[in-house]
Amino acid sequence: MRAFEISSPGAPDVLRLVDRPAPIVGAGELLIRVAASGVNRPDVLQRLGKYPAPAGASDIPGLEVAGHIVDGDRAALALAGLDIGTPVCALVAGGGYAEFCVAPIAQCLPVPDGWTLVEAASLPETFFTVWSNVFDRGALKAGETLLIQGGSSGIGVTAIQLAKSRGATVIVTAGTDEKCEACMALGADQAINYRTDDFEAQVMGLTQGRGVDVILDMVAGSYLGKEVNCLADDGRLVLIAVQGGVHAEVNAGAILRKRLTVTGSTLRARPVAFKASIAKALRQEVWPLLSRKEVRPVVFRQFAVSGADGGTAAAAAHSVMESNAHIGKLVLNWESA
Repeated sequence: MRAFEISSPGAPDVLRLVDRPAPIVGAGELLIRVAASGVNRPDVLQRLGKYPAPAGASDIPGLEVAGHIVDGDRAALALAGLDIGTPVCALVAGGGYAEFCVAPIAQCLPVPDGWTLVEAASLPETFFTVWSNVFDRGALKAGETLLIQGGSSGIGVTAIQLAKSRGATVIVTAGTDEKCEACMALGADQAINYRTDDFEAQVMGLTQGRGVDVILDMVAGSYLGKEVNCLADDGRLVLIAVQGGVHAEVNAGAILRKRLTVTGSTLRARPVAFKASIAKALRQEVWPLLSRKEVRPVVFRQFAVSGADGGTAAAAAHSVMESNAHIGKLVLNWESA
């Protein structure tokens, strides 16, 4: 099979299209002929040598794929209601940038009605992450207010839609007026350009001084102190990335006085059983919304692996990711001519 491997830590051009043996299916797993692979920020960190694959995972980058089942544990497939030929999307711990990918059956979901395989490939990483952190850890409820840092990111566009679908008010930050407008078009109630406005002052003004109930933060660093100030009583701050750095200064007294919860998580290294529970919730609660077009994938750009420029498709996708010019998801398309 063809696959993109990281030849050495470095710039996007270290991603090389090579020939690799197809992976072997084990118990509880299936093999997908990949039509499309989602591109995510953790892939960039892995390429830079800052986020190694977990023990036992493929060294090939890529955490989400969509395609057709071509092999698998027959008994486990039957229990999951899947079969050879079924179109699925899957969350994986690695190996997604390839023509074939092994995935735990419990981490696979059918392609939602009405969406393409390219669109389906943009779903697993962000939908699993948002569900686990906003609704499980953050316990966001109808009538509450959510602040999303980075509303135009893949995580952000997913969080906006899911939070609105469950009756929350959504405030986002984004880096340009265009991105703010895109977030509003997806359903955000308010959008703050963090380059021109102080998000802390804006949030407190928008909430009449009360603050927000939940914050989904991908920045950390200097943002944490302001976010503690932005939380309402009994508020929850959920940290999922540290793009702004790992060190922060916060008012610990405010955490005590307002009874705040500060939590965080990573998903990639969690056991299959944990991810399976998220997949079950998504299939019950979110997949019907996708089928009814009440929630939708947001693919900013796809990169064809076939053709004259196919060997540089992954590098091109990573360059766009690092430019922060995108709104939504980036996807590698293995089937386009």
